[in-house]
Amino acid sequence: MNNLQVGTKATLTVKRVIDTGYVLTNDDAEVLLHKNEAIDNLEDGDEVEVFLYQDKKGEIVATQVLPEADIDTYDWAEVVEVISDLGVFVDIGIQKAILVSKDDLPLYREAWPEVGDVLHVILDTDKKGRLLAVPMSESTFEDEFEDAPDDLMNQPISGRVIRSSREGAVIVTEEGYRGFIHYSESKRDPRLGEWVKGRVIQVKNDGTLNVSLRPLKQEAIDVDSETILEFLKHHDGVMPYSDKSDPEEIYNMFDMSKAAFKRALGKLMKSNRVEQKDGKTYIKEKDS
Repeated sequence: MNNLQVGTKATLTVKRVIDTGYVLTNDDAEVLLHKNEAIDNLEDGDEVEVFLYQDKKGEIVATQVLPEADIDTYDWAEVVEVISDLGVFVDIGIQKAILVSKDDLPLYREAWPEVGDVLHVILDTDKKGRLLAVPMSESTFEDEFEDAPDDLMNQPISGRVIRSSREGAVIVTEEGYRGFIHYSESKRDPRLGEWVKGRVIQVKNDGTLNVSLRPLKQEAIDVDSETILEFLKHHDGVMPYSDKSDPEEIYNMFDMSKAAFKRALGKLMKSNRVEQKDGKTYIKEKDS
C-alpha cells in the first residue's frame, strides 16, 4: 500500500540508483528522486529526507529541497501566476508552483492577489488527492498578533493584507499588529497578499489598529490637483468638468468625491493654473 503523502516530508532509503536519479522507498512504496531534485550524491542504502509532491503527470515524486510550508506548517509564498478560472499559483520553494484554488480566494476578482503579492499558506489536498496551498485565515492569526502601543497614533504603518472583503481589509503589520482598513479609508479594495502602506488613525483598547490608506487632507489636495492637471494636459488643455459638475460624473472620471474635486480645483485656480468658463475648465497657458 502506498502510504506516501504529498505535502509532507519523509525520511526514505535509496533502494537503487538509476540513470535519471534515485528510487527511494519506505519499504511499502517507491518514489523517484530525479537528479535535478537531488542535492547530494547518494548511494544504495543511504537515508535521505525529502519533500513529496506531484509532478505534471500526477505522479508522486521527491525533492531534497525542503520548503517551510507543508501539511502542518504555514509559510509565506509569492504569487507567480494568476489564472481566472482556477485561482493563483504560489512558489513554496520547489520546482513546481502550487495552486491556491479560486474557492479559497475573495469572492470578488478585484481583491485577488496579483503576481508578486505574498500569501501565508499551508498545504492541503483536494478530494482527488491533488496538492493545494490554502491561505491562512485571520482567525488562525489571532494568537499571533502583538498588542499595539498607544504612541502609534498618526504614525506611518506597513503590512501584508491577510483578509479582503467589501467591508474592508485586515493586515498584519511588520511588527505583528493587527490593522483594519475600513473600505472608506482606501480608494480601492486592497488585494489579498498585497503589501500596503498607510497611517494609524486609531489604537483600540484591545491592542489592534485602525489604518487609513488615504493621504492627509493637504497631501490629498496636492495629489488630486496633479490628477486634474494631468487630465487637462492629455485633453488639449480643456475638460467638460467644473465645480458645478455632477458628483457621479466626477467620481467616475477622477475617482474622487465632489468635495475633493472642488478643493483641488480651488487650489489650482488660486495658483492661477486653471480657469473655468461656461461649465468647462481650461488650463492656463503656462501649464500647457
